[in-house]
Amino acid sequence: MKIVGGAIVTKALEDEGITLTFGIPGTHNIELYDALAESETVRAILVTDEQGASFMADGVWRSSGLLACVNIVPGAGLTHAMSGIAEAFMDNVPMLVLGCGIRRDTGHAFQLHDVDQIAMVAPVTKGQFRPETGDELYSTVREACRLARSGAPGPVFVEVPAELYMLKQKVGSGWRSEGGVPPTPQGPALEAESVERTVELLRGARRPLIYVGAGAARAGDHIVALAERLEAPVSTTFQGKGVFPENHPLFLWPGFGRSAPPFAREIAAECDLTLAVGCRFSEVGTGSYGFEIPGPLIHVDIDPTVLGANYDAEVAVVADASDFIRAVLARLEEVERSGDTGLRDRIREGHAAVRAGWLSDIGGDLVTPAHLLGSLQDILGPKTVYTTDSGNGTFLAMEMLRLSRPGKYLAPIDFSCMGYSVPAAVGAKLALPDCPVVALAGDGAFLMTGLEVMTAVQHGVGIIVMVLRDRELAQIAQLQGTALNRKVASALPDYDLEALVRGMGAHALSISADDQVRGVIRSAHEIAEGGEPVVVDVAIDYSRQTYFTRGIVRTNLLRFPLRERVRLIARALTRKVTG
Repeated sequence: MKIVGGAIVTKALEDEGITLTFGIPGTHNIELYDALAESETVRAILVTDEQGASFMADGVWRSSGLLACVNIVPGAGLTHAMSGIAEAFMDNVPMLVLGCGIRRDTGHAFQLHDVDQIAMVAPVTKGQFRPETGDELYSTVREACRLARSGAPGPVFVEVPAELYMLKQKVGSGWRSEGGVPPTPQGPALEAESVERTVELLRGARRPLIYVGAGAARAGDHIVALAERLEAPVSTTFQGKGVFPENHPLFLWPGFGRSAPPFAREIAAECDLTLAVGCRFSEVGTGSYGFEIPGPLIHVDIDPTVLGANYDAEVAVVADASDFIRAVLARLEEVERSGDTGLRDRIREGHAAVRAGWLSDIGGDLVTPAHLLGSLQDILGPKTVYTTDSGNGTFLAMEMLRLSRPGKYLAPIDFSCMGYSVPAAVGAKLALPDCPVVALAGDGAFLMTGLEVMTAVQHGVGIIVMVLRDRELAQIAQLQGTALNRKVASALPDYDLEALVRGMGAHALSISADDQVRGVIRSAHEIAEGGEPVVVDVAIDYSRQTYFTRGIVRTNLLRFPLRERVRLIARALTRKVTG
C-alpha cells in the first residue's frame, strides 16, 4: 500500500509518546505539518526562531522526562537550532531533531538549502539517520528515539529527504510492527565485584562524601536512604540540583570545592572517601576544576567515557545509578550509623549564616537576589520549575534556591548558551501545565530569545519571566572588573522593556525595590495562572558576587605561573590607582 510520508512520521511520533514538536514549517516539510494537523496527540508549536525550538524541546525533557521533537527545515532551520542541539548534547538531554533534506529524485544541483547537514550536526548529536525509502521512515524514527533515550542520553538527527514527504510512499505490511510506547531503557548489567568493592570501602570509611549529578535523578530516594545509613553529607552538581532534597539536614551544597562557602569546603575536606554518582566532573560543575577529591574516589556513571576523564577513581563503575545504589544498599543492611548531631548542626548553622549574609543586603536601592528567589519559592510553592540563562542568574539560582526534587532547576551548563531561559520555560510549561514556571533571564539573554514570549502568548502558556536587569552582561562584567579592573564591551544598550513586552501582547510588571517583591510576585502568579505570560522588569542588585564567581577567579588565578599572577595582579592594581 501507499501512504503519505508525513503520516508515517506522525505515526512514529505518536507511538514514541512524543506530544510536542517545535519549529517553523517550510516548503520542504509542509506535508509533514499537514499530517500533524490530523494527529490527536501531537501538537505542533510555531516558534519565532529555531534556536527557541531546540531550547523548548530541552525544557520539556528536563522538566518532565518526556521526549520532544525539533521539527525544522533544511539549512538555516538546522543552523539556527544548533545552539540548543549542542546544549542538549553537552548536558545529556535527549531530543529528536527531525530535519528535512533536499529532494534527491530530481537530479538537480544547487538546490535551495543544499548543505551537508549530517556533517554539520554530527559533532553535537549521538546519531544521524537518513532513511532512503518510505518503507524505512517509521523504523528509522523509532530507532533514533531509542538511541536518544538510551545510555547517556542526547539529541539525535533524522534527515528526511523532501520527496519522502511530498510523494506517497510504498510501505510493506510490517511498517508498524514496532507499535507501542517504548519501555524505559535498561542499564548495563551490574558487576558484582564493583558492588562488593564499593561496599567494602564504604564500610571502612569514617565519613564518606556523596556527590550526585543529574544521572542519578531516578535514584533520589535510594541516595537519601544511603546518606542516612552512612550519615554522609551530600553535595550535588548544578544539573543534579534537587536530586537530593536540599531541605534535608545532610545536604551540603551544589559543589564542594573553592566555589563553595567555607563551611561546605571544611566539611568536605574532613571526609575520607567520595562516592560520585551520575556526574562527569565537568568544568562548570567543579568550578573550573577547583575540586580536591576527599579520600579515594568511587565513580559511578552510565557513560564509560567520563570515568577517569578528569579525576582518577579507585573504583570506576559503568552502571545505571538507581540499579547500583539499590545493590549497594542491599549489601549495607547491617550498617546503621547513629545520627551525627555535630555534623548536622554544622551544616544547618553554615546554611543559616550564608543566608543571613545574603539577606543583610535587604533595604538598599535595588532588589536583593536572595529576597527575590526566597519569595518566589514561598509564594509559588515546591512544584515550581525555574529556568535560568548563562551567567549570573544561573549561579544565583544554583546557590540560593532550595529544591526538594529534580527537574525543577533547568540551566544551560556545559555548553552555556545565552538565551536558554525563556524558550526552556515555554517548553517546561507545555509539558507541565499545572506547575508554575519561572524564567530567570538576564537582560542580555532576553534580547536573544525574548521574542518567544510571543509563542507563549499565541499558545496560552502562562509563564513568569523575571528579567534580571543591571544593563550589563553581568557575569562577564564582574569577571572583567575583578581580573582586569575595567569593563570592555559588556555594557548593554538600554531598552524599554515594558513597551517591548506589551507590543508582544504580554503583561508587563516591574520591581524596583525589595518592599515590592512579594506583591508583584503574587500579581504575576495570578496572571500566569490565567494562561497569560507576564514579564517582570527586576532592578537586580549584583553587587555581591556569588561564591561560584569568587571561586573560579581564585582557582584560575592560582593556575597561572607565579610570574603571570604577579603581572595580572599588578595590572589590576595599577588601573585601580590610576583610574
